[in-house]
This record gives sequence, structure tokens and C-alpha cells, in this order.
Amino acid sequence: MKLIRPLAALALFVSSAVPAVAADAVFPPGLRLGMVPLIGLGKAKTFPGFESEDQSVKVLVTELPPDAYGEVANAFKANPTGTGGVKPDKIETPAGLAYYTTETGKTGDTVVKRYSMIVPGRGFSGYVAVQIPENATKIYSDEAVRQMFATAVTRTEVPVDEQLGQMPFRITDLADFQNVRTLAPNTSIILADGDETTGFEPKPFVIIGLIGSTPQQADDRARFAQEAATQIPGVRDARITMSEPIRINGQPAYETRIDGVSGKDKTEVTVVQWIRFGGGTSLRIIASAPRDQWSAAFTRFRAVRDGIQPKG
Repeated sequence: MKLIRPLAALALFVSSAVPAVAADAVFPPGLRLGMVPLIGLGKAKTFPGFESEDQSVKVLVTELPPDAYGEVANAFKANPTGTGGVKPDKIETPAGLAYYTTETGKTGDTVVKRYSMIVPGRGFSGYVAVQIPENATKIYSDEAVRQMFATAVTRTEVPVDEQLGQMPFRITDLADFQNVRTLAPNTSIILADGDETTGFEPKPFVIIGLIGSTPQQADDRARFAQEAATQIPGVRDARITMSEPIRINGQPAYETRIDGVSGKDKTEVTVVQWIRFGGGTSLRIIASAPRDQWSAAFTRFRAVRDGIQPKG
């Protein structure tokens, strides 16, 4: 059976033997999935979730695409006994029926127990991965983890200020976009008129995020920006209509526009990509609108772009 285990090496989580209630659930900043952490676990320093003070017990809490839950549920039903020493199980939670697995593995020379759980959410699938070293399993036992899993709860919305506060930049103008959703904690965010249920493509939206090393020479930047624009996920039959160097808030940048189609309804869209070049990281903004809404949307896109400031 194929199981979803993203970032399993980082993912970990455990619950105390004391029965917990949903009212005590802790939501990692920016996420719609929360739970009652086990006694001895606090907020993780380098990933969304919880960990012990010595960082040996860790719990990753994250969100996956909405289809992920159904795929795992079908896999469990097709092979309820599991394979390869992986024990499948299920449990009722305030979030809904959850599926989880238990297995033993190694991290370096350390023997560890690993648990992975997936729960349904509105427009997403909640995912929790737990790793416990063998010498801690008497405290963080299978039953303790199961009790923790039983406290999993989801929330419909994450406060906008909470989401924006997790970003490594400040967004001072939301340009009347009502739907704000973190795509990757501490990395990227989307501002949209649509949502996961109706789809983002039929309406204007903006994705803001950071990217790694980018070229320093002007000619290399032009090539880099154009290649990046034609590879934007979800945009098909992409055709560059404009690409030129500009400055954004005094910094060197590149603006590239493309026409293409997007979404299951093959919506004709115009997309603009701005890359504001920096040192170690650069800011990348991708904004898309149906072609018949482009003029009004572009004014909003620029307002968002010009209102992005560094933190600190």
C-alpha cells in the first residue's frame, strides 16, 4: 500500500496519557489543523508542529491537497491489513474519521517509532507525522499517541493577521482580496477572490513567495525570468507577451507577462510575474486573472506588489 509520508524525517508528534479535549487544541501558526500536544512537547522551532525540549521527539503538522485524504482512505480500504510491517488503523476525531499508520525505522543509528495520520478538512487534508526515539516510547507510547490523534480538530479559517505574521515579508495592501491562504509556512501565501472549493483560476489571485539563488547579471536575469514564467504550474499553452527589466521599490526586478489557459474549465488568463532580485533570496509574485478581468485586476496586483516590504 502506498502511504503519504511527506517530510517524514522531520515529522513527529505525541500525546499524553491524560484524555484531552478539543477546546485545548493548539493550532500551529497559519494552519487549519490543531491538536492537544502531549505533556512535555512545546512549539517546534524550525517546522510547524511540536517537539520535546531536547528535540528528540518531534511532531510535524501540515496541510496536503484535499484529494490526499481520499487517496489514503481508498488505500486503507483496499489493503486493511497493511504491508511491510506498517500497521494501518483508524480513529474518530473531532475533525472526522482519521487514518493512521505505525512503523519502526531508523534515523541514523537511532531506532524510532513513526506514526502518520491524515484527517479530512474543508478544502484540504490535515497531515500529522510523529517520530519518537525508542528510549522515549515508555512515556510516549502507542496509546498516548492514539489519544493525541483523537484530539485532532480543524478550523475553517485562519485569521488573516496570523497568516501574514508568518511570512518573512510584510504585506501592507491586500487590495480587497478577501481569501488569504498560506501555501507554505514561512514561505508563500495566496491572495484570491476565489477559494479551494470553487477554484482559484476563474477569478483574480496573487501568489507571493521567496525563491532561492537567482542570477546577478542582467542578461542572465532576463533568461531566468522568462523560463520561470513559462513554467508556472497550472498555466497551459503559455505565450510570453512582454518581458522587461524594471525596478520595484528601488530594487532591480523583472516583469514578464504571459497569455495562456488555466483550470479545468480552460479559462483564458493573462498572468504577470514579478521577480524582485535580492541577495540570498528574491521575491517572486505571480498574479493571474481571466483575460476579460485583466485591466481592473492589474491595478490591484500592482497595489499588492508595491506594498510588500521587508520585515525588521
